[in-house]
Parts: sequence; C-alpha cells; structure tokens
Amino acid sequence: MIDIIDGVENNTMAINVSGQGNYEYALDNELAGYQDSNLFSMISPGFHDVFIRDKNGCGIVEKNISVIGFPKFFTPNGDGFNDTWHLYGINTPKQINSDVYIFDRFGKLLIQLNATGSGWDGNYNGNILPNSDYWFYVKLSDNRIFKGHFTLK
Repeated sequence: MIDIIDGVENNTMAINVSGQGNYEYALDNELAGYQDSNLFSMISPGFHDVFIRDKNGCGIVEKNISVIGFPKFFTPNGDGFNDTWHLYGINTPKQINSDVYIFDRFGKLLIQLNATGSGWDGNYNGNILPNSDYWFYVKLSDNRIFKGHFTLK
C-alpha cells in the first residue's frame, strides 16, 4: 500500500509493504539507485513509477502512482510554456469524474474543466482575462477536495 500526501507544498509518500522480506525502494528511475527508507518527500506533481525490490533477489514490483498538484501561475502567451492552467495527476481513469471549477476574485464561475482536457487558457467568453489571481475548487472522484488560488500572468 502506498500512502500519498499530495496537493501540498511538499508532496510525500510512504510505501508500506506487507509480508516478510527485506525491501528497498526507488522512485521513477530504478537505475538511479534504491534507498532503504520507504519514505519519499518533495515529489513533483504528476505521474511516477515506484519500484520495490526484495534485497534477497526475489523480484521487483513496479507501480504507477499519481500525485495531485496545482501550478501557482500560468502565462497564456503562446510560447509553449505554462500556457494553460490544469491540475497535475488527475487525468487517469480513476479520476475521470473529478470536478474542477475556476472562479474570479468575486466568486463568479468562469469554467468547469474536464479532468482529461488540456486545461484553462485564461479565456472567458472568447476574451483573455486580465492578470490577476483566480481561485479553484476541485472534488476528485475519490471525494478528496482541494481549494486554492493561482495567478494568471
């Protein structure tokens, strides 16, 4: 079982293995080396591969995980970097029915995002909105709720 604390500044993970054995763990790149600790911190939002290896040579288990995260800003200027605001780690079959809402500073609903979509480009009714802070509300398919804000630059 993998316990993930995500949607925060320091995303963390604890890998809990049942059964007898002596295990070591790697995140994303098993060739970069394994560690004895089952704890990982400062995990970037998105999708990751977790590797669990028995030190006695009995095999390796690999599991893909999702870490939820939110960009603090986006810059819809067409340069290909940070052009849309979207959640990281939700476009999986498990989270397909997640609700993502974006509001202006007065609480007006601007858009409801599709979990598998490309995100919000800063437009409302065909017009780019001004540089400002905007708020989001997320209810994931697993009933977790996240609220926060970000900046359109």
